[in-house]
Amino acid sequence: MTRTARPAAGLGGVPFRLMLGASVLAFSGYAMLLAVVPLWAARGGAGALGAGATTGVLMLVTVATQGATPWLLARIGHRWVLGLGALLLGAPTPLLALSAELGPVLAVSALRGIGFGLATVAGSALVGELVPRRQQGRGVAAYGLATGLPQLVFLAAGVALVDRLGFTVVFVAAGILPVVGALIVPAVRPVERPAAVETVAGASVASRVSAAALVPVVAMLACSIAQGGLITFLPLAVPDAGPLVAGALFGTAGGAMVGRLAGGELVDRLGWGGRLLRPGALLAAAGMVAEVLAIGSAGGGVLLVVGAVAVGLGFGVVQNDAMTGLFTAYGSGRYGPASAVWNAAYDAGTGLGAVGLGAVADPFGYGAAFATAAGLCLGTVVVRGRRSAR
Repeated sequence: MTRTARPAAGLGGVPFRLMLGASVLAFSGYAMLLAVVPLWAARGGAGALGAGATTGVLMLVTVATQGATPWLLARIGHRWVLGLGALLLGAPTPLLALSAELGPVLAVSALRGIGFGLATVAGSALVGELVPRRQQGRGVAAYGLATGLPQLVFLAAGVALVDRLGFTVVFVAAGILPVVGALIVPAVRPVERPAAVETVAGASVASRVSAAALVPVVAMLACSIAQGGLITFLPLAVPDAGPLVAGALFGTAGGAMVGRLAGGELVDRLGWGGRLLRPGALLAAAGMVAEVLAIGSAGGGVLLVVGAVAVGLGFGVVQNDAMTGLFTAYGSGRYGPASAVWNAAYDAGTGLGAVGLGAVADPFGYGAAFATAAGLCLGTVVVRGRRSAR
């Protein structure tokens, strides 16, 4: 007997809204500690390398977990993976208060990385499960807003709260928020869909998926490297421009959210899916060129902020178009693998931006590092252009 699939509730449905709420809470706990945990490790005697390793371990474990998450999604379901991820992201966090020694801090960071990897893949895969195809552009944009707003608010607020309330209070708060999100998840009931039927050889399906996914993944990697490098090194590149740097970092985070929202509208309402990767990458490249010019001139403050906003806008557009493109490439039965690829490209690019561009900046300066990032974004345009020509 074949079950009849219930229609998707879509953007206005209760399941989608509950998923967004759980994601906001999970990402709030994540963002609150991004800048706080390195400070805690430094207080425990870790040098710059040890403090940076706390974020490095978090992202390394995150990417490794994302690779295995589709297997788990297929076995226990999307919402349970999201709930487990939120629980692992939050529950171990108060343990950080027990010791500032590097070893225990890295261990807790690794546990949180597992949770973050599960939550990111399951959350974005649920967009595909809960929202019909005609609304997926706006669904991806709404999910981007739910995950971006906590970072916009809590990246700076975490450090400010530590100054006022102390590390322990912040660790407890950052642990409670994702756990509350995990308690919401059981109420998220995905829409039942008919099982996908493959009518061609599996090798042929895999080959076509890989080819269709190449350009979105390359675009995500390049733009993520650019923004990751910008966030990591801009405070070091212009150390005497504190307010301007703060404005630039706020601008690139806000620009990414606006870019995702605009991308969602263009994909759904105008049918521009697959056409936004090139303009988005070009905009990100132009923003990085502006950063090169700004740090090389005495009066480049305005250019510093404008360039950062352009990087965020461009990357936001690429994020939306890449995710909807991967959903299409993988098909309705494989949103989990599509989500894993997208998230791994995002997080791997962020790590490469910090490490790879740092290796360029050390001998050649920050201008050369930012120029390299601009070149990578332009390279995306060349790849896309060649594939379009074919």
